Amino acid sequence: MWDFPNNTVLANVVSQTLADGRVVAAVCHGPAGLVSAVTKDGEPVVKGRQVATFTDSEESAVGLMGTGPFLLESKLRELGAEICKVWDFEGYAIADDNLITGQNPASSEQVAQLVLNKVGAK
Repeated sequence: MWDFPNNTVLANVVSQTLADGRVVAAVCHGPAGLVSAVTKDGEPVVKGRQVATFTDSEESAVGLMGTGPFLLESKLRELGAEICKVWDFEGYAIADDNLITGQNPASSEQVAQLVLNKVGAK
């Protein structure tokens, strides 16, 4: 939450990876690495995409409200992401083309399966 959003190297790698049609996957607070990534047109890579991330409600439930630099769900929504989620702490993952995200640690296996499906692993 502190390192990823302002890391220009990471933002460039994420932007180029998505532009090349390769898979980018992130779970829980990992989508913080998407915050500064932009398309070739300068738009946020999450704009208009379905994204799962640790929710504002989950932040509140674990007593972390106000401890980070921002609330990730709110920040991604602000950047134009369509936030997709289920009940707090239940596993949930979604693939929006080559961007695969999971809501929380319980989503890790689902994210991994979506990645394997996307890259054609058997």
